[in-house]
Amino acid sequence: MRTDVVFAGLGGQGLLTMGQILATAALNEGKSVSWLPSYSPEVRGGWANCTVVVSDESIGSPSVGEPSVLVALEQGAMNRHGRQVKAGGLILHNASLVADLPARDDVRIVGFPATSVAEELGNPHVVNSIMLGAYVAVTEAVTLASVAEAIRDQLKNRPHLIDVNMAALARGAEVGGDEGRSPSR
Repeated sequence: MRTDVVFAGLGGQGLLTMGQILATAALNEGKSVSWLPSYSPEVRGGWANCTVVVSDESIGSPSVGEPSVLVALEQGAMNRHGRQVKAGGLILHNASLVADLPARDDVRIVGFPATSVAEELGNPHVVNSIMLGAYVAVTEAVTLASVAEAIRDQLKNRPHLIDVNMAALARGAEVGGDEGRSPSR
């Protein structure tokens, strides 16, 4: 099985970290992985994205022209990448920041209020963990346990952030599980 995803948004939203965590989780499950970051020259606030390919077989190229899944954290990411998702694919978006959806009936579009949920959790910086939890719940590309382990490893030098990120991952998986079972637009 092969899955690919583009995580897209603005620099500083933790997009590259999302990709690294997914890649680490997949590696821990014994899968082949590629992680390809791309970003504008601004340190924060410029566009950023990364492509992650997870496969049970060797991966020939980390480049993906038409991703199966887009995870868009803000409107500009949706505008840049929403038309690139291949027919039959999936677009997950932060419904708190994305209002204008692409006019497509050949992909499934599911929104999660990630920014609002992060505010409820008391930390606006965990939107990426919320969206990663939702992505895992909807796609089952890797297990949630593997992602949790990868987050703990990523944050081992910042242990004060582990609990809130675990809560964010769980909330995203909860919302993603509910939304993943219902048709959304």
